[in-house]
Amino acid sequence: MTLDDITELVSAQRTSAWADVARRIAHEIKNPLTPIQLSAERLKRKYSQVITQDREIFDQCTDTIVRQVDDIKRMVDEFSSFARMPRARLEDDDLSACLQQTLFLMRNGHPDIVIDEHLPATPVVARFDRRLLTQAITNIVKNATEGIAADAAQRGAAPRIDVSLAIDAADVVAIDIVDNGKGFPKENRQKLLEPYVTTRSEGTGLGLPIVLKILEDHGGGVELLDAPDGQGARVRLYFPMNGGAGAAASQGVSIRHGE
Repeated sequence: MTLDDITELVSAQRTSAWADVARRIAHEIKNPLTPIQLSAERLKRKYSQVITQDREIFDQCTDTIVRQVDDIKRMVDEFSSFARMPRARLEDDDLSACLQQTLFLMRNGHPDIVIDEHLPATPVVARFDRRLLTQAITNIVKNATEGIAADAAQRGAAPRIDVSLAIDAADVVAIDIVDNGKGFPKENRQKLLEPYVTTRSEGTGLGLPIVLKILEDHGGGVELLDAPDGQGARVRLYFPMNGGAGAAASQGVSIRHGE
């Protein structure tokens, strides 16, 4: 009797199927959005000065149409990104510098949150795709800020995100992003790495699957964990320093999708 573990195969097939769905949805939805937005903007320009009764309601309704179209466009862009994720182009680069630049931008965007970094004193040269890894880190930090905002009423401590970089004995890079927000659900949290699964009403459920795809293309994976010091979430991104799934396999690195 021969037993084969086809978990990864089933996961890849499911992801491929969802990517095809995303591609079709993006194509069908995107076409009518621009004329809807342009029509609403033209109505406002042409009639906002003419309407004397219920002018505020007219402006509010046209503004709502434009705003909602922008939200739909954002979701369509996420569908397109998930359906056409580019393959990683690995190059030798300084991972510490990549993290510093990414966190600098996130600090500017979220001045009310303390974002600390714990990085080695010397450059960490690894093989990775700087653009894709920056996207993955940005997505996780953005999720952390949203988790903090969702728990603002119950959190006693000041909002905080800690980002650390470490290398283990097998030359595997681990990036830990820890926040003190609402954290992950206790059960079935690994399903959050599947397309279109989300705990947020306004979420598309594509952020974490995109991050997972990027890390898998680097020969690594993603772990969804609890914050080590009380309430909050910890996301671990890891991949071998010399990059690629083949490198990970040769070093005995297991690609884990969560705990």
